[in-house]
Amino acid sequence: MKILGIESSCDETAAAVVEDGYRLLSNVVRSQIDIHKAYGGVVPEVAARSHIEVILPVIDEALTQAELTWDDIDGIGVTYAPGLIGSLLVGTLAARTIAFVKNKPFYPVHHVEGHVYANFLTEINRSKKKVVRSKGVAELQLPKEQPEFPMLALIVSGGHSQLVLFHDHGDYELLGQTQDDAVGEAFDKVAKILGLPYPGGPSVAAAAEQGDPQAFTLPSAKLAGKYDFSFSGLKTAVLRAVQKEIGVGYDFPSHSLPERVSDALRANMSASFQYTAIKTLVDTTLRAFHDYSPASVVIAGGVAANQELRHQLQEALPIPIEYAPMSLCTDNAAMIATLAYFHAKAGRASDPLELEVQPSISMAKTAWGR
Repeated sequence: MKILGIESSCDETAAAVVEDGYRLLSNVVRSQIDIHKAYGGVVPEVAARSHIEVILPVIDEALTQAELTWDDIDGIGVTYAPGLIGSLLVGTLAARTIAFVKNKPFYPVHHVEGHVYANFLTEINRSKKKVVRSKGVAELQLPKEQPEFPMLALIVSGGHSQLVLFHDHGDYELLGQTQDDAVGEAFDKVAKILGLPYPGGPSVAAAAEQGDPQAFTLPSAKLAGKYDFSFSGLKTAVLRAVQKEIGVGYDFPSHSLPERVSDALRANMSASFQYTAIKTLVDTTLRAFHDYSPASVVIAGGVAANQELRHQLQEALPIPIEYAPMSLCTDNAAMIATLAYFHAKAGRASDPLELEVQPSISMAKTAWGR
């Protein structure tokens, strides 16, 4: 079964074809990072207009890379939630129209749940030479095997930090989540404080390579929920520490800090912040692992590309863990097509004429396996 996936929840326009929920036939991503860098973050109206410009060419390229025609496609999967409403509307309108006109089964899926399914891709159709070039990656190193259930998923991105226990496809429970800032959002805000470019995650990680993670002692939040996260206090602690280091008061505007931050301070604070943020994620994941004894653990979302997270988690867990390629951790349509396949297996097709996008619906409300 070959599923075309479409993703446009934020600032990536993507389309991909996945066969039988594990074999990647094509993966096309058009990023808007260069457009939004000038603003220091994603501008929703600009993102939506950019999606409109490239959505159809991206879909056509995905079919071309897979060397398929519409007759070969068995279903259409699309992100319908959560995300920027204008961006979601562009992708879902394209998917709904194609499903209706081409008479294809239609599978709307949750973007955050989709991130988890990047870990289910285990094979590339290597006769399709263009497939292995995704966002500049010469060769995708996919997991050797699909995760086993029960599966513990740490989902970490700019908008989400949560632990989810999957009992089966569609059958999951939310164990904990961030009570304020998501970890990816904290990375972006710390990058701004330090004068590092957008997006903050890769920028802070690169600066941290030159710094000492023990240079600053930063706090970890203590929460009532044993699997919950909080990064707002950590972000504020970084701000206060930087203000103290450069000798200004707490009323000094944060946007004026970067010009006074030395290279050494930037590197050491990046390393200290990253170490503390990642340790918080790993400690909480390990706590859930010991409590629930899952058969497998996966990480998902943009922050799952962070090498420090991968290193710390592998060191902490008593079982081996396989990671999806970094290019499949950020937003892409391969994960959407993969999840849509399991919707198809469960017979969960929807009417494309009745779909409504959901910009903020939680994963906790979309489980369907029970």
